[in-house]
Amino acid sequence: MQAFLEYTLGGISVGMIYAAIALSLVLIWRGTRVLNYSQGGMAMFTTYVAWLVIRDTGNYWAGFAVALASGLVLGAVLERTVVRPTEGKSPLNSVIVTIGLLIFLEGLAGIIYGGQYRSFPAAFSVTGLKVGGVALGISRSDVFTAAAVLAAALVLAAVFRYTSVGLRLRATAFSPGVARLLGVRIGRVLTLGWALAGLFGALAGVLVTPSTFLYPNSMDSIFVLGFTAAVIGGLDSPAGAIAGGVLLGVVLSYAGGYLGSNLVLVYGLAVLALVLMIRPSGLFSAATARRV
Repeated sequence: MQAFLEYTLGGISVGMIYAAIALSLVLIWRGTRVLNYSQGGMAMFTTYVAWLVIRDTGNYWAGFAVALASGLVLGAVLERTVVRPTEGKSPLNSVIVTIGLLIFLEGLAGIIYGGQYRSFPAAFSVTGLKVGGVALGISRSDVFTAAAVLAAALVLAAVFRYTSVGLRLRATAFSPGVARLLGVRIGRVLTLGWALAGLFGALAGVLVTPSTFLYPNSMDSIFVLGFTAAVIGGLDSPAGAIAGGVLLGVVLSYAGGYLGSNLVLVYGLAVLALVLMIRPSGLFSAATARRV
C-alpha cells in the first residue's frame, strides 16, 4: 500500500511536468495550427539563460523571470525570422523547419555552453514530504510545479475563452482568410501565439530541469512524453493537456515501479500508439470537427 501511494503521488508529480510541455504545444497548435517540434529545444535554451542568471546573481526568482521573458522573445523572433516564410505552404514545410530549429538550438547550446551535465536548482526543497510517518513520495518542489502548471492552464483557458486576444488566435488558426477580412492582423497574431508558446515552454523547462541535468539534449525525452500527453488530452484542450499529463505520469509510474524503470519511454510510446488507434483526436477533445 505504501508503494502504491508513492507511485500514485509520484506519478501525478511527474505527470504535471509532462503537462507543462503539453500546454506549450496546445497553445501554439490552438493559435497557429502548427506542431512545434522545436519546443523542447526552446525550453532547454531558455533554461540555460535562467541557469546563467542564477549562477551570476544567486537569485532563483531572477533566473525564473528572465527565463520566461527570454522564452517570450525567442518565440516571437523565431516566428518572424524562420517560421513566417512557411506560412501558406505545405504543412510538411513547417514540420521540417521546426525539426531543423530543434537541431540548430541544441547545436548552438553545445557550442556556447558545452556538452557537460549541469545541475539546476529547484524553487523549493526537494526533500520528500511525510504525513505522520508515511512518506508521500513528493516534495515541496513538486507541489510548486503542480501549482504553477495548474495556474498556467487556467490562465491559458481563460485567455482563449474570455478575451479578444484568444478569439483572434482561434480565428486565425481555423480561418485566416475570414479573420483577415474581419480586420485581424494575422501576422501579429501568429507572432503572439509563438511568443506565448515560448513563454510556456520556458516555464516547463525551468520546472522540469531540477529533476534532471541540464545539457543540450536534456529536453528530448521529456518532449516526447509531453507530446504524448498533448495527444492523449487532445491538442485543442488545455484541460486535456493537464489530464493527459497526469494520466500518462501515473501509468508510467505504475509501469516503472511494478514492471521496471528501464523501459519507461517505451511504455510511453505504447500509450501514444494505443490512443492514436482508439481516438486519434484525443481522449478529452471536445469535438472531431469544428465549424467557423
